[in-house]
Amino acid sequence: MEKLLVIMQEIKPGVDFKKENNLIENCILDSLDIVTLVTEICDEYDIEITPLDVVPENFQSAETIYKLITRLQNED
Repeated sequence: MEKLLVIMQEIKPGVDFKKENNLIENCILDSLDIVTLVTEICDEYDIEITPLDVVPENFQSAETIYKLITRLQNED
């Protein structure tokens, strides 16, 4: 989870990603941020995030993003 938080801070400095639960609804992450985040996560965690995985429910918080990463790692 710490690696994820570092990646997120690099993309959007100044956001408390440990507490924020509405990254999409509150417009904290925009579409470009999501694309950048997906790319960084795929590289860092050696997983593939498909377009089917890029839905708001998976990107609402650091916790939901980490659950996505864990699920994809376990599918391999």
